[in-house]
Amino acid sequence: MSRQTRQTRQTRQSGHRQLPRRLTQLYGGLVLYGASSALLVRSGLGLEPWNVLHQGLAERTGLPMGVVLTLLGAAILLLWIPLRQRPGLGTVSNVLVIGAAMDATLAVVPDAHGWTPRIAMMVAGIILNGAATGLYIAARFGPGPRDGLMTGLNRRTGLSVRLVRTAVEITVVVTGFALGGTVGVGTLLYAVSIGPLAQVFLRVFAVPPTPGGSTVVAAGRPRRAILRR
Repeated sequence: MSRQTRQTRQTRQSGHRQLPRRLTQLYGGLVLYGASSALLVRSGLGLEPWNVLHQGLAERTGLPMGVVLTLLGAAILLLWIPLRQRPGLGTVSNVLVIGAAMDATLAVVPDAHGWTPRIAMMVAGIILNGAATGLYIAARFGPGPRDGLMTGLNRRTGLSVRLVRTAVEITVVVTGFALGGTVGVGTLLYAVSIGPLAQVFLRVFAVPPTPGGSTVVAAGRPRRAILRR
């Protein structure tokens, strides 16, 4: 057996050994993401930018917020086609899992009353959201639909990632607020803290890459993914 053949076999074996951990991180992170977003909803102190839009649409349509999140995520995936983005397992799972986890959490967690419970719920939601982001991105199964929209627009327009992200998120916040979504101190705190939190948790939950890359599922690049969310 040649040296190259042995290395290829070792790479495949290493990839298969990592797969259970990566899958656990992916789905655990997506469930935690939906649950943490629900905590922000129940705090009543402001939501992350995209959920301002989801809540506004839910108010207008009468649909559960998680259902709106899922439907809009699926619609955004259609925009990947002209942008020539390729979805991965994490992309599809993002659409299907987060909304369901959010609605399940909203069904059992009541609204917070009083400033102390509301602030505590807001802080917990932001920190857990950062942990969830680190978990599912570090699993390297591909970006979420909204992340891919940012990267696709960046490549197709030539505009900077920061400009694309800022323009898109301002648009969704303004639109969501006009539709009845909640904007508040939680929205601002989320905006300034989610990047640093996610980077910390990306290091905590990083899965060591296999030599030559895993042959099981195409891997993404965690640091690029979070910077282009």
